[in-house]
Amino acid sequence: MKDWAPSIIASALFAFLSPGVIAQLPGRNRPVDFMSMKTSWASILVHAIIFGLLLMLFLVILQAHLYI
Repeated sequence: MKDWAPSIIASALFAFLSPGVIAQLPGRNRPVDFMSMKTSWASILVHAIIFGLLLMLFLVILQAHLYI
């Protein structure tokens, strides 16, 4: 059986944490911009760090598994 949790969790986090799609941290004019569809180097770095931390939380610490 193959464990599908890493693929599904990583894909979902990537979709939700893409800078400018739902929220952008830090925003261009405010600390948080919503639905701006624009990005900056600082927001890419912040979103990449949050993505990595959440991915480690789900896969390493919580040990999420989904066998299909």
